[in-house]
Amino acid sequence: MENSATLPNDFPTEGVELRCVLVVNNYARALAFYREVLGATVIRELAPTLCELRFAGSQILLVALSNKPAATDPSPASHTGAIFDLSIQVPDCLAAYHLLRARGAEFLTPPFEGREKTQAFFLDPDGHLIEIWQVQGK
Repeated sequence: MENSATLPNDFPTEGVELRCVLVVNNYARALAFYREVLGATVIRELAPTLCELRFAGSQILLVALSNKPAATDPSPASHTGAIFDLSIQVPDCLAAYHLLRARGAEFLTPPFEGREKTQAFFLDPDGHLIEIWQVQGK
């Protein structure tokens, strides 16, 4: 084991980025959702199996399970070793809720207030849970 005195104390440092990996059943449907509903932009694409997206300073990597057509009503994601949900902090949860609904997001809940945050939940086409939330009092 390395001596901790030789390791930098400023992590994360400039240049460190977060990448979320999402395993998807239907590549085209997932890509359309993340671009059209969430507003992510494509960085690189190896269609129809892999796409790297930029979203709010982070990256989302869509990885297709196969090229087979997906079922019309996918069950919730059950992919081991992959991200199961995304949590997106927003400045105004109600405004984000209305905008995302207008773009086609189907919410499981309308925004509701908890002890420390206002939040709402919806699923992507593969059943990955997505939360939008706002800190209370902001």
